[in-house]
Amino acid sequence: MPTAQGGPIVPGPAAVQVAAVLLVLALAVALVAAGWWLSRRRLASDADRAAFAALHQATLAAPSLRQGLTEAGARPAARHLRALLAATAVAVVGDGRLLAWDGGAATHGDRALDDAAGALRTGRTEVVTGRSLRCPDPRCPLVAGVAAPVVVDGARVGVLLAYTATVPSVHLVRATEEVARWVAGQVALAGLDAERARAAEAELRALRDQISPHFVYNCLAAIASFVRTDPDRARNLLLEFADFTRYTFRREAFTTLAEELRNVERYLALEQARFGDRLAVDLRISPEVLPVAVPLLTVQPLVENAVRHGMAGRPVTVRVEALDAGEDAVISVEDDGAGADPERIRAVLDGAPEAASVGLPNVDSRLRRAFGDVAGLVVETAPGAGTRVAFRVPKYAAGVRAGAPG
Repeated sequence: MPTAQGGPIVPGPAAVQVAAVLLVLALAVALVAAGWWLSRRRLASDADRAAFAALHQATLAAPSLRQGLTEAGARPAARHLRALLAATAVAVVGDGRLLAWDGGAATHGDRALDDAAGALRTGRTEVVTGRSLRCPDPRCPLVAGVAAPVVVDGARVGVLLAYTATVPSVHLVRATEEVARWVAGQVALAGLDAERARAAEAELRALRDQISPHFVYNCLAAIASFVRTDPDRARNLLLEFADFTRYTFRREAFTTLAEELRNVERYLALEQARFGDRLAVDLRISPEVLPVAVPLLTVQPLVENAVRHGMAGRPVTVRVEALDAGEDAVISVEDDGAGADPERIRAVLDGAPEAASVGLPNVDSRLRRAFGDVAGLVVETAPGAGTRVAFRVPKYAAGVRAGAPG
C-alpha cells in the first residue's frame, strides 16, 4: 500500500469514527465518576452536616468575641450564636446591661436583664418560663428561655440567653451551657490578647526610653558643627533627625521592612556625621523583601548595638543585609568590631539582671511573640572577632500586618 512520503499520515473515516467513540466513552466514564462522587457527597449524614454548620457558625462568631464581652464584640457574634443554638432569639448580658439581642420579639430585650438575674446570681443554668419571662408584648412568640452564665477565671462576667417559641428541650439546655462555656473561652483569650498587647507596648516604651539624652545631644552637636561649614548637610541631617524621632514614636506595632530599613539609614547618617570615616556602612537589600511586615524598631536597635559596642575606640564597618530566602526574609546586622563573650550575650538574651541590656532581649522577645521561636535572634560573636546578629521572618504571616496598632 503506497504511503505519502515527507508528510503527515491522514487518518481515514473509520479511524475518525473509532476516535469519536473512544472520546464519548471517556466522557461517559468521567460523568459516571463525577455522579458517584456527588452522590457520595449528598449521602453525608445529617450529623456531619450539623457538625459542619456548627463549626462554621463558631468560626464566624469567634473574631468578634475575641474583642471581649463588650457591646462591640457581642452584637456581631449574637446572630451566629443564635444560628448555633437554632434559637428563636438570643441575648448576651454583661457588665450589668444588655450587650446584644438577635432574633424576633426585640421588645423583650428590655427584660433580658431580669431573665439573666438568676443565672448571674447563682452561677447555674436556669430555664426561664411563664410569669418569670415577664414580656410586656401580648403577641410575643417567646414561650421560654435558657439562661447560662458565662464564667471566666471563676468570675461570672455575663449570661447567654437562648429563647424559644416552645418549651426548651434538654438538648437546648445542654447546648446553651456548652456554648456559654465556649464564649467564656473566647473572652478569656481576649484577655490574654489584651495582656500581650500591653506587654508589647511596654517593651516598645522600654526601647524608646533607651534613646538616651546623650545620643540626642551628640546628634544635635554634630548637626551644629556643619551649620557654618556645610549648611546644606546640616539641614539634611536635621530633617533626618526629625524623621528618625517621629518614626521611633509611632504607635503601630508593625511596619514594613522598607520603612524599618529607611529608619536605619537615618540613624546611620546621624552616626556617620558624628564619627566620620571611623564608621563605614554596607547595605545589601533584596527588593523582594521590602514589603515584609516586621515589628516596629526591630532592625535599628541591632544596628545601634553594632555601632555602640562594635567601635570600642576603633573604626568599624557595619553591614546590614535583608535577603530573600524563598518563603522567608533573612535579616542580619554584622560588624567587624570588638566582639563579645558568647556567654555574656547568652545571659543578655536570657534577660539576666546583671546583663543590663534592653535592645537585644527586647527585639528577641517581640520577634518570638509575633512569629514564634523560629524567629528568635541568632548571635555569632567572639572577643575581637566582631558580631553578627540575624533573624528570619516569614514573608506572609497570619495576623501580622504593617500599620496594625500596638
